[in-house]
Amino acid sequence: MKKTERPRRVVSLVPSLTECVAASAPDLLVGVTDWCTHPSGLPVPRIGGTKNPRVAEIVALRPDVVLANAEENREPDLDALQAAGLHVWLTDYETVPAALEGLAAMLSMLGLGRPPWLAEAENAWAEPWNGRRCAALVPIWRRPWMALGRDTFAGDVLQRLGVDNVLAGDTERYPRIESGALPAHDVVVLPDEPYAFSADDGPEAFDVPARLVSGRHLTWYGPSLAEARAVLQRQLWS
Repeated sequence: MKKTERPRRVVSLVPSLTECVAASAPDLLVGVTDWCTHPSGLPVPRIGGTKNPRVAEIVALRPDVVLANAEENREPDLDALQAAGLHVWLTDYETVPAALEGLAAMLSMLGLGRPPWLAEAENAWAEPWNGRRCAALVPIWRRPWMALGRDTFAGDVLQRLGVDNVLAGDTERYPRIESGALPAHDVVVLPDEPYAFSADDGPEAFDVPARLVSGRHLTWYGPSLAEARAVLQRQLWS
C-alpha cells in the first residue's frame, strides 16, 4: 500500500482501538485479539492476546496497518511486525485530551473522518470538574497487589472526576503495594478489569469505603469515552 492510500486491511492489537474501528467500519478489520470484546460477536479472525499475538498469522493476513499500544503490547512483538515490513500505528495516551486528539489522528489515517461518538466524547469531557474531591487508592491487580501510579490514562480520568490518586507521584506507573505502607486515602477505587474486582473480591482487604467501577469506562479510549464520564461519576459519587 502506498502511503497516500487509505488502509483497507487493519489488524488491531488493542481492544479499545478495535472498538473504534468497528464502530465506523468493521469491514476494515481482518484480525483482532482474543480480548477484543466490543462489539460482541465481531466476525473477525483472532490472532492471540495483547501480550502474545501470533506474529506469523498477522503477517499472513497482509494488513495495511497494525494498531498497537506501547503499554498493552510488547516491544519484541511490535519489532517483529515492523521487521516483516508491516506498518505499526503506535498509541500511548496518558490523558483524556491526548486520547481524543490521538484517536482523531488515527481515524483520519484510516479515512474514517470524525464519527459522532468522537464529538460526543469531546463534549462530555469539555467541562472541568467543580464538585467535591477525595483521595483514592486505585488497585488494578491482586496476587500481587498492584495499583495505578504515575502518568496513567485512568489516573487522569479519575482526576477529572474529583478523585485524586494517592500514588500519582510514584516512580512507577503500576507499583506493587503493601497494606502497611500506603499513603492516607479516603476510598479505594476497584475497577472490574484488568483484575475482576467485585463486591466479594477486593473491598474486604481495605478499611475504607470501596467504589466498584467499570474498567472499560475507566481504562478504554474509544466510543466508551462518550458515556464514561456519566457512568463513572454515578459509580464514584452516588
